[in-house]
Amino acid sequence: QVQLVESGGGLVQAGGSLRLSCAPSGRTFTNYVMGWFRQPPGKEREFVAAIRWGGGDTRYADSVKGRFTISRDNAKNTVYLQMNSLKPEDTAVYYCAAKTRPLLVTRSSDYDYWGQGTQVTVSS
Repeated sequence: QVQLVESGGGLVQAGGSLRLSCAPSGRTFTNYVMGWFRQPPGKEREFVAAIRWGGGDTRYADSVKGRFTISRDNAKNTVYLQMNSLKPEDTAVYYCAAKTRPLLVTRSSDYDYWGQGTQVTVSS
């Protein structure tokens, strides 16, 4: 059974940084795409970033380009989302997701597995 466990959320002031981690388990993820999504209060879930585990190709939402970096550590079997220059509008529950097909897509319905989410709050 596939499980995705996120960690690293918290409260930070605007301009600060946080790093989220996602540790998948249950199968080999080499051919998977791993994504990060977020759901701000009262809003729809939205795409943040994705990475193809095997080749390391990445894709970002325009709203986070230049501030967030997605990466993976094969040795630790972990995917990270480094978030810098955080803004109050980045406040959301952040979810790790995985999909079995290799396309770097942004639609949440294309992802097969989801973590439980971790809260990120950015104060002004």
